Amino acid sequence: MTSSTARVHPIRSAAQRFTIPHLRWYICALLFFGSTVNYVDRGTIAILAPYLQRIFRWTESDYGWIVFAFQLAYTIMMMVAGGVIDRLGARLGYALSMAWWSIAAAGHALARSVVAFGAARFLLGAGEAGNFPASIKSVAEWFPKRERALATGIFNSGTNVGAVVAYPLVGWIFARWGWQAAFIGTGGLGIVALGLWLLFYRPPERHPWITAAELASVKERQSPSALAEEDEPRIPWRRLLAYRQAWGFFLAKFLTDPIWWFYIFWLPKYLTQARGFSLHTLELFGMIPFLGASLGSVAGGWLSGFLMRRGWSLNAGRKTAMAVCAFSMPTGIVAVFSHNPWVALALISVSTSAHQGWSANLFTLASDLFPKKAVASVVGIGGAAGAIGGMMMAPMTGYVLQWFHTYVPLFILAGVMHPLALGIVHRLVPTIQRVDAAS
Repeated sequence: MTSSTARVHPIRSAAQRFTIPHLRWYICALLFFGSTVNYVDRGTIAILAPYLQRIFRWTESDYGWIVFAFQLAYTIMMMVAGGVIDRLGARLGYALSMAWWSIAAAGHALARSVVAFGAARFLLGAGEAGNFPASIKSVAEWFPKRERALATGIFNSGTNVGAVVAYPLVGWIFARWGWQAAFIGTGGLGIVALGLWLLFYRPPERHPWITAAELASVKERQSPSALAEEDEPRIPWRRLLAYRQAWGFFLAKFLTDPIWWFYIFWLPKYLTQARGFSLHTLELFGMIPFLGASLGSVAGGWLSGFLMRRGWSLNAGRKTAMAVCAFSMPTGIVAVFSHNPWVALALISVSTSAHQGWSANLFTLASDLFPKKAVASVVGIGGAAGAIGGMMMAPMTGYVLQWFHTYVPLFILAGVMHPLALGIVHRLVPTIQRVDAAS
């Protein structure tokens, strides 16, 4: 071991301790599992909504306001979650988030009214707001720049796997023990994720199982710019708002996150109401768009890395991958006009896949532009912007369905937001390069 390596990791030699090669990918698996559970808990009510709507006599607008409550809390907490996680660190910050959202998810079983379900959703949204800031911060801590988009794509695909798993899991629990058990059971998954996180996660500098070679690679000690980044001061929350690069990220989240919320919370209702799917058919096939989204998330992250490995610049590689995804989104518009429900399902799957490929690169854009000490704050504010967009869309969707009884304008909106957001990103961030935190 060289003297420089000893300074980086002054612990027992590799022969005297247990190590895990490629430990960063196991950390990525932890983040994947956490995001999976996050979206299982988030999506349970969407799968049960047709049943709950009948027994509790919700109107379309009632359901819209229940979703709004989640979005409101998510917005509020996203404004502070990133800063809190930057201060507490990813390990403690993510643990608190998981514990909170798991208890809130199980607490839905106590609800009996629109107000009570709204309160449960509010608490769930407040807890779940910590998932992405903590995950992006963890990726920034553990992965060198060339691997971050792929790692983000992998953990972000957990949001889609969560939606996939939720359909058969919630359907199975509901069929055997009822809707209350479905909320309690899915909430319990978060406690499992919490235990694994606390057991296995540490920052790379303090992880006892990391190899010296991997630590050197993760920290990119050979890069003077990376070393300088470690010494950069923390950017105060209010100062972030002065960067046009930050606004490019915030506005892109504001425009495109609501589209994902629409698919999460209304796709099950669309398939049952407009396409005639039964709950059993939904349990078997409703997961397909989210399975496609999992593939899209990984493929989108892989594409930008592939282009950069072929010699493309960071700016060209990242934006090209985002453009491919953005201009695939209008397939959702074609879907809503299709007469064949299976063709519509396939086209919606292309759209959900494209959104998640876009999302993997957009999240990574935050770590491209800002130092590690500010990444969680940037992602948190961006997540709040996305939640504000979703908060506006939720009651609007409910009223459109209640007044006009059609999903057509909603799918048209879902198809055009990403190309618009790409134009804004390019206008505000013409070249992707790290901001000067000292300016």
